[in-house]
Amino acid sequence: MEKYSIEPYKENDETSDFRTEEAYMRAKKKVDSLIGFYWHLAVYIVVNTFLILLIGLNSDGGFGGFGPYATALFWGIGLLFHFLGVFGPDFIFGKDWEQRKIKEFMDKEQQDNWK
Repeated sequence: MEKYSIEPYKENDETSDFRTEEAYMRAKKKVDSLIGFYWHLAVYIVVNTFLILLIGLNSDGGFGGFGPYATALFWGIGLLFHFLGVFGPDFIFGKDWEQRKIKEFMDKEQQDNWK
């Protein structure tokens, strides 16, 4: 009768290489997303500065009213969605923030109980 040894799973070089390559591809995709967002932001700033100046200086209303800023506003909404797509909706209120706040409230409660 053949004995089976119970050994922890060992990764061979091929599996390890695959996981490393897979991690690299995920990281590369994230970096490409960041680069795409930063280019979008740069183009947004340059184009909208030009449009606001062009419309504001050449219209009868000047820089007052909605006209000069309409493109910046609506494009800005699209840029916000691009930001959320790249950084995620948890960018501001992520898990780290939640853990810090819980610790802060617990510390404050503990201090109040000692008084």
